[in-house]
Amino acid sequence: QGQLVESGGGLVQAGTSLKLSCAVYGLTFDTYTMGWFRQAPGSDREFVAAIMWRGDTAAYLDSVKGRFTISRNNALHTVALQMSSLKVEDTAVYYCAAGRSGTAREESGYEYWGQGVQVTVSP
Repeated sequence: QGQLVESGGGLVQAGTSLKLSCAVYGLTFDTYTMGWFRQAPGSDREFVAAIMWRGDTAAYLDSVKGRFTISRNNALHTVALQMSSLKVEDTAVYYCAAGRSGTAREESGYEYWGQGVQVTVSP
């Protein structure tokens, strides 16, 4: 049974950077697409970024392109989300997810989810 554990959340000021990490246990990590989603208060959970199993292809939500970078380390079974130039509207609970369905931008494409980590961006 797979387990995903996020870390690195916190309270930061707008314009600064933060890096989220996700450690994956119990899965054949390098066969899974890894994604990050987020859910702001009162909103549905939305796709943020995904990276394919080889790490050579990534996809991003338009509003984070150029500011966020997703990366993975298949040897360490980890995936990271480097967030820069943070905005107040990036405030949300961020979730790490692992999937093999091929639908990287959709929640339905992921079978395993972390518990989420809070990111709060102050003005």
